[in-house]
Amino acid sequence: MKKEYFEKKFKSLTGRIYFDHSIKKLNWFNIGGNTEIYYKPDTLQDLIEFLKLSKDINNFFVLGAGSNVLFKDDLFEGIIIKLNKNFSRISLLNQDTIVAGSAVLDKTLSEFAKENSLSGFEFLSCIPGTIGGGIRMNSGCFGREFKDILVSVQAIKKSGEILTIPSEDIDFGYRNCNLPKDLIFLSATFKGKKGNKEKIEKEIIDLKTKKDQAQPTRVKTGGSTFKNPTEQSTKKVWEIIKDSVSKDIQFGDATISEKHSNFFVNKGNASYKDMKRLIDYVKKNVKKKSGINLDLEIVLVE
Repeated sequence: MKKEYFEKKFKSLTGRIYFDHSIKKLNWFNIGGNTEIYYKPDTLQDLIEFLKLSKDINNFFVLGAGSNVLFKDDLFEGIIIKLNKNFSRISLLNQDTIVAGSAVLDKTLSEFAKENSLSGFEFLSCIPGTIGGGIRMNSGCFGREFKDILVSVQAIKKSGEILTIPSEDIDFGYRNCNLPKDLIFLSATFKGKKGNKEKIEKEIIDLKTKKDQAQPTRVKTGGSTFKNPTEQSTKKVWEIIKDSVSKDIQFGDATISEKHSNFFVNKGNASYKDMKRLIDYVKKNVKKKSGINLDLEIVLVE
């Protein structure tokens, strides 16, 4: 792409647009090169206009909190879109229903539900992502998933068409859904149950304590690296990795967390190649030792 061409093309937009922008600080791994275009729309209308102007570009990626993505060190030849501000609103629709923008953090939705004495959202306090990413992956923990509380999703097609999709029309699986990859989620509606605020708060505290005891904190990690192989084993994936691979294995600054075998960590200045080598090494050795094929939970952005 020619920078001058797109600077002229996007001149009418009010959102913030950057060219040859660094990806490294936009994700939890702190890994990645640059993206040709990085766009942060101020309004929905601005996003619609941007999509119309960029219809000839097929490669685009919507970035949420950056908690479960691994970017290459090479140039991302396309557009990275980051929704915030007007896509971070949250409100109570009625006594048991919440509407949240796709850029709202999962933990923010959990906190909002607690303040309004709504139960069912407690598990979200332990998921380090946004609503949009949570829907895309059907994120979950402690036996609960996004599909359990989702009523509907409002999204926009690359053509600029806005649509509302009821949750019953979405086929949710384990850490995935069947919604088209080119849909950009704008907001979602969730339903909980009226409950006791103190009990809800206690549940959140208990879940956070369990998480902090089991998972690494304040490190550069993408969260759970692999999905649990539910159809191949009754064991959790961290147990399988622990039984198959030494935690001392390291490629550059890419290592396995001592606290949780399914969390891979950039302990300094790991590259994409370092982390990918670690991922491939673990996958290969798990297959060799247990016969189990591991599937990635983190998203590789190419």
